[in-house]
Amino acid sequence: MSGTAEKHDAADLSKKAGGDSSSQDNSVMGGPEMYGEVTEFDENLATSRSAADLEKQKTAQGEAHFNRLGWKRLTIILIVEAIALGSLSLPKAFAELGMVAGAIVSVGLGLLAIYTSDVVGQVKIKFPEAAHYADAGRLIAGRVGYEVVGAMFVLQLVFLVGSHCLTGTIAFGNIVDISKTGTCSLVFGGVSAIILLILAIPPSFAELAILGYIDFVSIVLAIGITIIATGVQASKSPGLSNVAWSAWPREGISFADAFIAVTNIVFAYSFSICQFSFMDEMHTPRDYKKSIWSLGLIEITIYTVTGALIYAFVGPEVKSPALLSAGDTVSRIAFGVALPVIFISGSINTTVVGRYIHGRAYRDSVTRYINTPKGWATWLGLVFIITVLAFIIAESIPFFSDLLSISSSLFVSGFTYYFPPIMWVMLIKEGPVWAPHNRVKAVLNLVAFIVGLIVLVGGTYSSIVDIMKNYRDGRVGSVFTCKPIG
Repeated sequence: MSGTAEKHDAADLSKKAGGDSSSQDNSVMGGPEMYGEVTEFDENLATSRSAADLEKQKTAQGEAHFNRLGWKRLTIILIVEAIALGSLSLPKAFAELGMVAGAIVSVGLGLLAIYTSDVVGQVKIKFPEAAHYADAGRLIAGRVGYEVVGAMFVLQLVFLVGSHCLTGTIAFGNIVDISKTGTCSLVFGGVSAIILLILAIPPSFAELAILGYIDFVSIVLAIGITIIATGVQASKSPGLSNVAWSAWPREGISFADAFIAVTNIVFAYSFSICQFSFMDEMHTPRDYKKSIWSLGLIEITIYTVTGALIYAFVGPEVKSPALLSAGDTVSRIAFGVALPVIFISGSINTTVVGRYIHGRAYRDSVTRYINTPKGWATWLGLVFIITVLAFIIAESIPFFSDLLSISSSLFVSGFTYYFPPIMWVMLIKEGPVWAPHNRVKAVLNLVAFIVGLIVLVGGTYSSIVDIMKNYRDGRVGSVFTCKPIG
């Protein structure tokens, strides 16, 4: 018994010793500090989870914010992007090509543009991940296609913004009449750039669609005022029957002049370049057909009527942009009415190219939704850089038709005419090219492809020749000139 008791006593002493030892070890190891570390870990974990939840929330908000376009708003956005500068160059194009050829080219290229735009829409439906035209380049030719088409996409849209900046300079110069006030035209170029920058700040196309209604009313009123004013002037002197318009091309027209006229009409139908970007915000992308047909028919009607009537009223002396042909007083009024379309239509191109660059830079980050401080800071900086580049382009090529012609020849020829046929063949064609169900489409795509290549080569050559001629003849003082433009 005593042995057993001793064993129990030894065991108890051992437990106590072990307990004391454990207690001492905890004290030495810093038991309370360990609990503190666990608490800090929990706090860091909670903070991390909170940040992840916030990012998910911002992502969800961004997805919802950038998926609000319906087909009616898409139509308005396309009208904003398309019916602006193009309509102002059409009467001069008719004067060069003649009434018959002008009308045929205007209607023909318009119908062809509707078809190629439908091809673009089909590609977007089949490959919803294609958020911009550059992504279609990737589908066709991998990384090389993505980079090449992406570079063309950026350059074309910056050129478009530059065109609007130049038109704003012309508009302000005529409204104020700088030939009398002596104001340097660079001042109005700067003012135009600032307005374009401010209007491009909203990153969503759905927000810009609201301004689109103002834009559309603006261009229709400006064109209407110009048509009525030139018609009234023609009826008084020399009389409508005595206006020297012709059904045939201008006598002695050069190859360069003819092609510049054609490329100005091509420029007028450049809406498909932004179609991937706009459709990416649609909540029902399959409704795009309603939009492109509505836009296409509206464009063909406005362009053909505007080109034919103003040319018929003014004759071969019609100017580009056409608002300059309305007489001093009416021209000022028309330019004043046209200011919204000049700047709203220009700013949407800044938004499109900005969204492409910003989305590419922050592809895998919540920053791409532009709803965080970093998102807004990078977006505003990008819009500023794009606007400055556009201003430089506007002041480096201060003559309207040639700027549109270069842009159309190098870029619109591809985005509107020869890229869609390539996409049709490589991405959406079903069965052999000459299968019965593909024959009509094959012919249309072949025609579009040939038209695109002809405009690319002939238009670029003609634009370069005409620019050199303008500088040589002293019709343009210099780049960044203070002289009146237009």
